[in-house]
Amino acid sequence: MDIFQNLLMGFQVALSPQNLFFCFVGVTFGTLIGVLPGIGPVTGVAILIPITYGLSATTAIITMAGVYYGAMYGGSTTSILINVPGESASVVTCLDGYQMARKGRAGPALGMAALASFIAGTFATLMLNLIAPPLANVALSFGPPEYFALTFMGLTLVTSLSGESMLKGIMSGVFGVILACVGIDAVSGEERFTFGNIYLLDGLGFIGVAVGLFAMAEVLINLEDPMEQVFVKAELKLRSLFPNLQDWKDSLGPISRSSVIGFIIGVLPGAGATIASFVTYATEKKLSKHPEKFGTGAIEGVAAPEAANNAAAGGAMVPLLTLGIPGSGTTAVLLGALLIHGLRPGPLLFKSHPDFVWGVIASMYIGNVMLLILNLPMVGLWASLLRVPYRILMPIIVTISAVGVFATDKNVFDMWVMFAFGIIGYLMRKLDFPAAPAVLGLVLGPLVERSLRQSLTISHGDLSIFFTRPISGVFTICALLSLFAPVVRAAWQSTRKPTAEVKP
Repeated sequence: MDIFQNLLMGFQVALSPQNLFFCFVGVTFGTLIGVLPGIGPVTGVAILIPITYGLSATTAIITMAGVYYGAMYGGSTTSILINVPGESASVVTCLDGYQMARKGRAGPALGMAALASFIAGTFATLMLNLIAPPLANVALSFGPPEYFALTFMGLTLVTSLSGESMLKGIMSGVFGVILACVGIDAVSGEERFTFGNIYLLDGLGFIGVAVGLFAMAEVLINLEDPMEQVFVKAELKLRSLFPNLQDWKDSLGPISRSSVIGFIIGVLPGAGATIASFVTYATEKKLSKHPEKFGTGAIEGVAAPEAANNAAAGGAMVPLLTLGIPGSGTTAVLLGALLIHGLRPGPLLFKSHPDFVWGVIASMYIGNVMLLILNLPMVGLWASLLRVPYRILMPIIVTISAVGVFATDKNVFDMWVMFAFGIIGYLMRKLDFPAAPAVLGLVLGPLVERSLRQSLTISHGDLSIFFTRPISGVFTICALLSLFAPVVRAAWQSTRKPTAEVKP
């Protein structure tokens, strides 16, 4: 009963004129970010952080959360029409979506993508209502050792955010932790890595670093190698967007299964929407009576990944809000935004700021309805935006980013930080170093250090405190497994290969 009362309170918050307006702004901007290839939800959220700085915490996070799941909706448009995924979670949608468009069925493909996203997004929000409060109540018993073990486990997620090279992912995460050490030590008062610069006494601004690593780096990459813009014309009138009865028969099962699988994968820190879309596509292909249809224009191949990536986006909000653990690059940026607005995500957030938590959750219901309205009648408009040349689009992104970063603290130094990390982000992209682990290290670094020092003060320097307390012991063991399991797996596989070659 408490859940329904809290949700009613959340709708009262979310339906205020200001929050309703900014929810619409967020989902619209998110859809635009998803439609335009090569930008992605991480960059979209990073761009929006400084713009929302003057808003209340609730309004700001409602806006940025709208960008997050709005990008999941919009990413399918380019995948289906021009075979270019708007963001990584829509890569799988290209396989069957584009084939449907080539067969003249772009309308049903786009319609099913929007409807599957709506169903899965609504399911994920409902599950967030049911799972988040009990999980937060359990986490209320956390002390410094539990928080250290939890945040340390969050840091080990660099092994999941690393991409192809785990070593490069770990190096990127360590780089982020080093960045987090810049400024004045909270305990000793000593200056660290400031090099006499007074602007670094408070540390590196998260907004400048995040916008630089993602938005500026993206601009530089596209300036060097502009993405070829090709637009396939298709009949996209509203009546052509609705799937027929056979399409629904083929898709209802995949949507249901993918919503559940996608949500579970989204809750697991480090997995994310991209993995969810690949897993559900493979699952549906194995379960299908006609697996040969996949890759040739099967509507199930559109419904499954689109349901999965939206459910995963909702699922990722569970560990973020209840435990303060970001499960992906986008939620890592959202975690930084929460801290900037004076809110520390975790179990106490549900007790100390229930209006914020339930307002954000309720806004996700409203946002999903808005996205359905935006993605069906306006899909032709979104598709026409693909014709915008990058020479026009990129200066707009740079201007918005620079003005937003400056407006945060009215400090020109923050803009130099943004441009400097834009170059760093560009070099990281060229050398295949992922930026998400660096953001994770920057955000979680201070929390890990603070809770570690508090724990060692309590135990008088005895490290066994992290293993003798049940909850911290479980998290610490999970963190160690998360960190070393890929190494053990790689070593085991390398020892098996030679023996396989020796077979007569």
